Amino acid sequence: MQPVRIGLLGLGTVGAGTVNVLTRNGAEIARRAGREIRVVHAAARDIGRRRLCPMDGIRLTADPFEVVDDPQIDVVVELIGGDDPARRLVMRAIDNSKHVVTANKALIAAHGNEIFAAARKNGVMVAFEAAVAGGIPIIKTIREGLAGNRIEWLAGIINGTGNFILTEMRDHGREFSDVLAEAQRLGYAEADPAFDVEGIDAAHKLTILSAIAFGIPLQLDKAYTEGITRITRSDVSYAEQLGYRIKHLGIARRTSRGVELRVHPTLIPERRLIASVDGVMNAILVKGDAVGATMYYGAGDGAEPTASAVVADIVDVVRTLTADPTNRVPHLAFQPDQLSDVAILPMEEVETACYLRMQAKDQLGVLADVTRILADLGISIEAIIQKEPAAGANEVPVILLTHRVLERNMNQAIARIEALGSINGKVMRIRVEHLNRDWK
Repeated sequence: MQPVRIGLLGLGTVGAGTVNVLTRNGAEIARRAGREIRVVHAAARDIGRRRLCPMDGIRLTADPFEVVDDPQIDVVVELIGGDDPARRLVMRAIDNSKHVVTANKALIAAHGNEIFAAARKNGVMVAFEAAVAGGIPIIKTIREGLAGNRIEWLAGIINGTGNFILTEMRDHGREFSDVLAEAQRLGYAEADPAFDVEGIDAAHKLTILSAIAFGIPLQLDKAYTEGITRITRSDVSYAEQLGYRIKHLGIARRTSRGVELRVHPTLIPERRLIASVDGVMNAILVKGDAVGATMYYGAGDGAEPTASAVVADIVDVVRTLTADPTNRVPHLAFQPDQLSDVAILPMEEVETACYLRMQAKDQLGVLADVTRILADLGISIEAIIQKEPAAGANEVPVILLTHRVLERNMNQAIARIEALGSINGKVMRIRVEHLNRDWK
């Protein structure tokens, strides 16, 4: 049987890793797929650059549209990233009736609805396992392995750079800016790290996971996104004293009022397994009504972990090349005409417990004023830490842990507390989740 011919867009870290995996494990992969898989055409910006993979039998071009328009290509693998020209290339491949594999989470999160509709019209597949959590097969797990469950919620560490920074701050008492600089030196963070530390990358991934988990269209614009740039080593230390660890989580949760879709720093109990996930590793908790809570852990980035997911998608596509398109696994797990229009809740309508840190004047009555404001808005306190002032200082840090409260009420409380003459500067708020079996 003729080999399946792959056109590869991008020969960077993941592209080279994909060629290496296909070359090294070619015989094993062919046994699984039923046919040999061969990269025959590839596009790269600098065709004269030394490659980190064998290039035997691969025709190289600087024009990615040449690959997409090559009539000999069966499957286009898009590893360029970003929006443009990736979107135009993927749509052109689909129009040319070619199957597509992509690791581009930004593309799928922002344009997936349009891309999947075009793919259905043209009878081709778009596979995107590598777009979320690198080598962890989380999309296949939710879409297929947990198909018998009603997914109640998922919560994950889905950006390794942010997790590395928070781990270093906790383990070594370092400040955010110092660790970020090291992450950039190590290649974990880009020169412009906003996508990682502001939660944008995690929001792309969470948007995809929530659509598959709950059977809703992709709705990136409705995801609440908050970064970790305001987290201090003091916050990390206080969280530890209270029995928690700070993680930058993506959370999607089904409620009676709609779906929560949010990325933000979160205090989670240190006894939770996910709290011990450190460094650049990723982990996702998924709660199904039948299976209960399950956790998936592994490398969320890197050449071969991501290539592992890319190659798995290629194998899936090859297995279905001769199948009736109506019998394929739907892109978003649910049949296209069965996607729900359930509302995505605005953050004001979400309920969480909260950690509050404020700088208060060292005088009588300050804590009473703060607790009175909280009480007036129906917010109860679980724990308080009030430090002694440093020598010569006239201000002290006050840390409060609240019970669950509607975000709208907490916003009002913070505004009133910040207006007190005895409180200096902004109140630091970090949301708290326990991620237990009873969270529905």
